[in-house]
Amino acid sequence: MFKNYLKVAYRNLVRHKGFSFLNIAGLALGLTACLLIGLFVHDELQYDKFLPGGDRVYRIYTEGTESETPATMASVPPMFATAMQQEFPEVEQSTRILMYSGIGLLEVGDKKLYIEDGLIADSTFFDVFPLPFQYGAAAHALDAPASIVLADDVAKRFFGNENPVGKEIKMNKQTLLVKGVLQNTQAKFHLKVNYVVPLSLAEIPAKRMKSWGWQQFYTYVRLKPGTDSKQTQAKLQDYITQKVQPQMPKDEPIKFVPHLQPLQDIYLYSASFKYDLGPRGNITYVKALSIIAAFILLIACFNFVNLATAKSVQRAKEVGIRKTIGASQQQLMLQFLIETVLLTFISVVIATVLTSLMLPALNEFTGKQMTFNLFANPTIALILLVLTVVVGVVAGFYPALVLSGFKPIKVLKTAVVSEGMFGRVQWLRHGLIVIQFSLSIFLIVSAIIVFLQVEYLHNKDLGFNRDQIMFFPMRGENMNKNYETFKNELLKSPGVTSVSIGYGFPGDAVAGDAITVPTKGEQKPYPVTQLMVDYDYLKTLGLQLVTGRNFSKELTTDKDHAFIINETAVKELGFGTPEQALGKTLLWEIKPDSLKKGQIIGVVKDFHYKSLYDRVEPAVLQINPADYWKVAVKLRADNITSSVNGVKEVWNKFAPDYPIEYKFLDENFIKMYKAEDKLKSLLWVFTGIAVFVGCLGLFGLATCAAERRKKEIGIRKVLGADTSTIVALLSKEFLKLVMVAAIIAFPVAWLVMRRWLEDFAYRINIPLWVFLAAGVAAVTVAFLTISYQAIKAATTNPIKNLRTE
Repeated sequence: MFKNYLKVAYRNLVRHKGFSFLNIAGLALGLTACLLIGLFVHDELQYDKFLPGGDRVYRIYTEGTESETPATMASVPPMFATAMQQEFPEVEQSTRILMYSGIGLLEVGDKKLYIEDGLIADSTFFDVFPLPFQYGAAAHALDAPASIVLADDVAKRFFGNENPVGKEIKMNKQTLLVKGVLQNTQAKFHLKVNYVVPLSLAEIPAKRMKSWGWQQFYTYVRLKPGTDSKQTQAKLQDYITQKVQPQMPKDEPIKFVPHLQPLQDIYLYSASFKYDLGPRGNITYVKALSIIAAFILLIACFNFVNLATAKSVQRAKEVGIRKTIGASQQQLMLQFLIETVLLTFISVVIATVLTSLMLPALNEFTGKQMTFNLFANPTIALILLVLTVVVGVVAGFYPALVLSGFKPIKVLKTAVVSEGMFGRVQWLRHGLIVIQFSLSIFLIVSAIIVFLQVEYLHNKDLGFNRDQIMFFPMRGENMNKNYETFKNELLKSPGVTSVSIGYGFPGDAVAGDAITVPTKGEQKPYPVTQLMVDYDYLKTLGLQLVTGRNFSKELTTDKDHAFIINETAVKELGFGTPEQALGKTLLWEIKPDSLKKGQIIGVVKDFHYKSLYDRVEPAVLQINPADYWKVAVKLRADNITSSVNGVKEVWNKFAPDYPIEYKFLDENFIKMYKAEDKLKSLLWVFTGIAVFVGCLGLFGLATCAAERRKKEIGIRKVLGADTSTIVALLSKEFLKLVMVAAIIAFPVAWLVMRRWLEDFAYRINIPLWVFLAAGVAAVTVAFLTISYQAIKAATTNPIKNLRTE
């Protein structure tokens, strides 16, 4: 009997080629989108799950208590690790990673390469993170100051395929001994690790390492088995409040609350953290893509239900005859479900092929290494098998119930089969069309808003000129000691219009520290961003003075006794207006025993030195050569290549032993919104798929409607109806449903996208035209889809439809 079911299913598939194609194409596209999204989401959820004991590892982060929107800091003071190791018996091990640029010049013989993503960490790093070693061993690998552990691919670049353990390598001209090589299995580690050197190599003063205010470390703890992390977190917060806070100076209170973040949450749940290390995913985007996948699959399944129930008009007599000769409702349901599962199976096979073909492009786009191999991973094959059965049964159950429930007397005693015989089928179909297009319109609105916000991020006036500015760190003792001479030589180079040397350029690392404002006999500290600049910082970046003046070499007091602040600092420090801020005194503690006292000489217009996720913070600009380490060079736009070569020539005069390592300032800001750019592209692609799949179903329904009403159309034409009247007759029902879908989708899309935009400190206001455009687009696409069949029916000779009556 089962063989007979398959034979009948195959015959129906071949007989109704058009509807079979629409069903298979819709399901195949929907399943392909779901599989691709599913692979991406699964990959995102795998971070840090490969580490043994990773469920007991937590990162300490802090949440500020100074404002209504407190900052969440990934970096914490160094004393957290010390205190938890000594005062918390439930802590098995702790480790710290120093926050620094992570770029080192590695040398072996004549081979010199700048390697990014290096870590300066405690010797306990591999106790907390038991990464597998290719050569050497984790135990004692970082005990000696002059030691280094390399990633496998980095080791191969310098030593080939030989074991480098015990060999020497230079990092920033300091000779180190290779103690181990990590296996190339870090793809799902939340930290990028190309090399690790011990914290002792940094030679940080002991007094600095006892600080509770210097938030310069990423700190992790491994708890003992059975420890309740929530209780440990509460205990840590009480420890800070009861034991640490009373020991702090009154003018330096602790303004944060510590928290423990599970290791496996770091990658996806840290998108809003400040000063975080390594690449980050975003759980919001993962959830959004999962929802989109569900939407597309629902639309594809609804298509099948709609097309199957619409096609039931033509199969009613078949059911009537089968029932007359003894077929039961259960047998008919099983037959129709087998047909559905067969269609789904064909769709899954096609979707599998399409996924395999499209995955390389997705890998290149996302920078991942996802695989889709049914033979290497039987789990995927099992999932596809379950998906075939589930989608087939879920999508086919209601149509099978409707088809098998026809009364044979009603469908056989008349030559005309009407939808009125099928109870609530028409209402169901209309409801599914509304849901389909509601989801599609929701995606269209979302795609447009994401596009507008991303364009806003890239094009917003940042308050400075970021074009044609290359910047790079200074290298070597000669360059650092003679930075003024180096700067003057750069200015002589053709194509260079301005040069600035300092610490804290937009889009790069900036320092946070307190500035003190003496008022009414008291000294009140305020958290600010400290930008260490030179006399040409404002000129090079094109910053605008609101009032006051720039730093001047002619005034010798500017170096040690002058500050420039931004407009936000004027407000936050309580100076009233920019004009009133001029001449006010500021104090900055350079070192524990050294205080810098100066006056405000100018106020600059606010500029965005961070991403638009963050609001502009109070910024203080000052001359402080001790912190200079980066150079910004403004180039002419006419011949960038020649100008860059001129800068390289000057570099080679001052640091011939160091290759120059430069970037352009605008590149940094482009990278800031890389995740949003990818979301924008993915959303457009999957929105297009959703709309296309919906239109396939609508095309099939329009075909059915035209077929069902062909005699009515013939009569109307005989009585004088023109083509436009017939087209309007067949189209208006569907277009009404699309407009209802738009009314439902608009408020939902507005609420969801407004919530998404709240993640940005600077964002667009959602314009009304977005909804009008989405509605018009949906109606236009629907009309174009329907109109082909409507025009075809309207232009058919009515004699052909009436002569068989």
